[in-house]
Amino acid sequence: MTGFGVKAGSGLFVVMGVSGCGKTTVAQGLANHFGYPFQEGDDLHPAANVAKMHSGIPLNDADRAPWLQICHEWLRMHVETGGVLTCSA
Repeated sequence: MTGFGVKAGSGLFVVMGVSGCGKTTVAQGLANHFGYPFQEGDDLHPAANVAKMHSGIPLNDADRAPWLQICHEWLRMHVETGGVLTCSA
């Protein structure tokens, strides 16, 4: 049986929600608590998406697909270590 505070294995967390709901605060708290790496999902957007958003043009599903693939790859790279990722999709 695993006791409180004993790390039984690595975990992956994806904290999702709309802009301004506190995803980053919750995700950083989880990362600090478990000692996992933290990644702000919005920082993984391809340059084309960033340019589109800065121009006030909303992203469509085709725009989001490469970004979600990058998020998926980040999670895959942290299967052994655990990790916490925010995602606004």
